[in-house]
Amino acid sequence: MVLGIASVPMTRMLQLAWTGVFPRKQVPDRSLLDPSVYPMRVLPQDLDLLMHVNNGSYLQLMDVARFRHVAEMGGTALGRQKQFGAVVAASTMKYRRSLKLFDRFELTTRVLGWDERCFYMEQVFTRREKLCARGVVATRFLHSRTNDRIMPATVVELLAEAHGLASPPESPALPDDVAAWARVVDVAPRGRVTV
Repeated sequence: MVLGIASVPMTRMLQLAWTGVFPRKQVPDRSLLDPSVYPMRVLPQDLDLLMHVNNGSYLQLMDVARFRHVAEMGGTALGRQKQFGAVVAASTMKYRRSLKLFDRFELTTRVLGWDERCFYMEQVFTRREKLCARGVVATRFLHSRTNDRIMPATVVELLAEAHGLASPPESPALPDDVAAWARVVDVAPRGRVTV
């Protein structure tokens, strides 16, 4: 029984590792602000004792979808070249409807915007076009060797350059609920930013 409990999240962790080591190819014309939709299915290891997707499993599924999203916009290759990667600074979830064993669902990931400190992403779980859960994630980019923070504006400029754009896009205004959440969890800018 101990082995069974310990191995529950293993498949999603392997999926995440696979996604990181062998990322998807860049999707032509996929921009920073375009959403990506990942069709998935609930597996036995995603479930808890109530036989619906465990709250922790949602976060693992979101990790896998974010890696895929970044790869599809060309961010994985760019991160390897420039030696930086994304880490989660904060996340929040709202659960609406349960997902159960072998349910097919879609996980839509999109960048809502960015500021001087973080990128803000929304990840929405839907089944038959009905909302099941919504997550908001604040991510930071760090240099893989020095652990120095890479400013979001720098990442946006590098992505724009890689896509052949004359100028980088501007961040859309964050939705009010996301901006308020970022302030409450202390990931929003604190005033004057130093590089």
